Amino acid sequence: MTASAFCQQLAVLKYKGGGDWYANPTALPNLIRFCNSHIDTSLNTEPATVEVGSTEIFQYPFIHMTGHGNVYFDEEEAQNLRTYLLGGGFLHVDDNYGMQPYLIKELKKVFPDKELLELGADHPIFNQSYTFPEGLPKIHEHDNKRPQAFGVINQGRLLLLFTFESDLGDGWEDPEVHNDPEEIRDKALKMGANIIEYVFNQ
Repeated sequence: MTASAFCQQLAVLKYKGGGDWYANPTALPNLIRFCNSHIDTSLNTEPATVEVGSTEIFQYPFIHMTGHGNVYFDEEEAQNLRTYLLGGGFLHVDDNYGMQPYLIKELKKVFPDKELLELGADHPIFNQSYTFPEGLPKIHEHDNKRPQAFGVINQGRLLLLFTFESDLGDGWEDPEVHNDPEEIRDKALKMGANIIEYVFNQ
């Protein structure tokens, strides 16, 4: 792991629209602790909360976004997020269930000239400290669809990762929240660690 992953703080994205941006409150702290224990990061164990339109967004190298419902960015927020991502920031959007159609619509404001591209199982994000030869793991069942990872790429750099029909964040939560088997939580945390590792090393 590069030195850039040391003494950094990650953040949860607070957005408008009525969706529960605050879902899975134990998820990111648990992932951070897992990364600090297993892939030699020294991340701040308490993530921040940052609003889409805030200038504070630029303090955080990695921002996590989740929820179940509506997402809305106004034009200033969309521009702020675009500047953040093009300037070196990274956004991981984990669909907790139901946010996909709203997110796709709002991302058109952020990147009107870019498409979400599906990442194949051969993408390096699936082969970091942990190997996922079949790509994104399935953590929670929603609509009996396969898990998919999509990305926004600019000049060869992955700026945004959208994980769909997987629900990694549920697997990162405290064990008693969803009562997932240990092997499922382990897969979710390892995939999360791969994302963190890839982002800080790319």
